[in-house]
Amino acid sequence: MIDRPFLWLTSVDIEKMRGSLNGEGLSIGIVQSRFNEPLCDALRDACLAELARRGVAEDDVCVITVPGALEIPFALQQLAGRHEFDALIALGAVVRGETYHFEVVSNESAAGIARVSMEFDLPVANAVLTTDTEEQALARVEEKGADAARVAIEMANLVELVDDLAGDDDE
Repeated sequence: MIDRPFLWLTSVDIEKMRGSLNGEGLSIGIVQSRFNEPLCDALRDACLAELARRGVAEDDVCVITVPGALEIPFALQQLAGRHEFDALIALGAVVRGETYHFEVVSNESAAGIARVSMEFDLPVANAVLTTDTEEQALARVEEKGADAARVAIEMANLVELVDDLAGDDDE
């Protein structure tokens, strides 16, 4: 029998970090699909309203549009490569049809969005709705757009906290 020491941690011993929802001074890039345009415009409007409410200046927001959800990752990659943004947001709506195309578009756009985030070490909020019906999408656009703004802000601020923490090790 091997004797193994155990380290007991209590909740008081663990430092917890969470990014704030203060968007002041943050630069945010948004890529919006034009396919299902009324839904995507509603997502964008909700997202922009929440960014403004959280203190992100209008001049610090860049919105570009692309034909559809499959083009979102490439446009995000182009924005990320500029190294000008604290976070990016993907906006789109994929509504199930009668073919397998729904699964392909949903899966590939989500995978591409995640790859951009990991490749560029940059927060990317994925607000590409995938629903069975337009009615379901319409019921979700306002909250999903606002949620994307909050996620982008919180994660950008969390990156800053972690970077500051890493800087403490150098001292």
